[in-house]
Amino acid sequence: MGSACSRKNDQSDLEIDDELCGRSGGSNRSFTLRWPVRRAQALESLAFRPHGAQTSPSLLEICVQNIVKNIDKYKSFSGVPRDLIQQVLNDLVRKQLLSPVTLELFSDCALQDVLLADYPGVEDFWLDIIGSQGESLLALDISGSPVTDDGLACLQSCTNLQTLSLNSCDHISDEGLSVLSGLSNLTTLSLRSSNLITAAGMRNFTNLVSLKNLDLERCPLIHGGFVYLRGLTTLEKLNVGWCIGVRNADITHLAGIVNLKELQISRSKVNDSGVASLKGMTNLRSLSMEGCPITAQSMKTIAGLTTLCHLNINSCYLPDSGCQKLEGLINLRTLNLGYNELTDSGMVFLKGLTNLERLNLDSCKVGDEGIKHVKGLLNLRMLDLSDSEVGNVGLRFLSGLKKLEILNLSFTGGVTDIGLSTIATITSLTSLNLDSKQITDTGLAALTDHRLRHGSPPTFQEFAELGALRWWYHRCGSEQHQGSDIAHLA
Repeated sequence: MGSACSRKNDQSDLEIDDELCGRSGGSNRSFTLRWPVRRAQALESLAFRPHGAQTSPSLLEICVQNIVKNIDKYKSFSGVPRDLIQQVLNDLVRKQLLSPVTLELFSDCALQDVLLADYPGVEDFWLDIIGSQGESLLALDISGSPVTDDGLACLQSCTNLQTLSLNSCDHISDEGLSVLSGLSNLTTLSLRSSNLITAAGMRNFTNLVSLKNLDLERCPLIHGGFVYLRGLTTLEKLNVGWCIGVRNADITHLAGIVNLKELQISRSKVNDSGVASLKGMTNLRSLSMEGCPITAQSMKTIAGLTTLCHLNINSCYLPDSGCQKLEGLINLRTLNLGYNELTDSGMVFLKGLTNLERLNLDSCKVGDEGIKHVKGLLNLRMLDLSDSEVGNVGLRFLSGLKKLEILNLSFTGGVTDIGLSTIATITSLTSLNLDSKQITDTGLAALTDHRLRHGSPPTFQEFAELGALRWWYHRCGSEQHQGSDIAHLA
């Protein structure tokens, strides 16, 4: 282990939005780890005070600002209140002022959260200081760093660690994962894009009896390691998407994890046989199988998962007969059917899914006759019809969707200026994607809702007056608007 692990431990506090954390009390944490670190609530609240209101910095803010400003004058943070020290660390990270020298000041400071994803300069020595927080440390994110197995060993004393993120740490191997065997309080573990972790390394997962979230996305060598997940009965979210080695035999080991709520197996080799293993997962809320080599047979199994709220079967090339099995999934709020062989005939099977809020039909063979079955989906907020066969007539069936906010009509050659007058009646729209040679400035005028400030023919500049409507308007092959594409008008 070299000199990387020579320090002691201790305890502190980081204020994170309860909504982000899902905190129910105590010191439990469950949140997305990304750098820069969010500001403390006390600091963030200033941004939400009424315009023009008098604001005075709190004592905590003044102290944090003073310490950060004079950081070079400190030799140790010993004796400084632990809640203050946590805020100082967060501020240094946010301002990219944390360095090996300033980091040493935090040795044995009882920090609870060290979030350094993609932070420059993180190495094994930093883990020595981080490990000195001991039982106080609850959350650690060092994703994207060059730390090694030796560095990870410094976390052995951090036995209360609940959230650990090691995404894209290219030098961590199975040997480094041995530290996990002593971290039985972990609830969230993320090892995305770990190219050196194999099935053998997953043996260290067996003691993670509190684990709820496990992310192994883009780990290519984990085939055969799912047997070590069988005892993780508290697991609720599992992501093994884009793990090219995952096969049916792996999925069979998940059958007993009945508390699983979210499963991501996109772009794996799982087919109908593997999907059959999901039959008993009656608590499953979200299932993503994009690009899996399944057939309509798998849809029979999925039809039995009536608790599903989110289903992604993009690029599975399923025919209408497969989509027929969707009829009973009445709790679906998100459905991604992009790049399937769905036609007008299959659209009838969607008309009863009245809870749908997001529907993706990208590149499906759906036209005006099929899109009429969407008119009863009154909760739709997002609809993707890009590269479909829907035209002006079909757009009329969307006029009653009063909650529709996002509409994608890119590469829909059947939509012309006439269709834009129909779109103009959907007053709830905030985002519209038009990508068609058939649309002119004359047609776009219908979308101004008579609010143009100038009487001249509508131009891109005048569309900026729409304010609430964000545009992505790309005139393919159009000479008259070269260099004038709208990117994001708000």
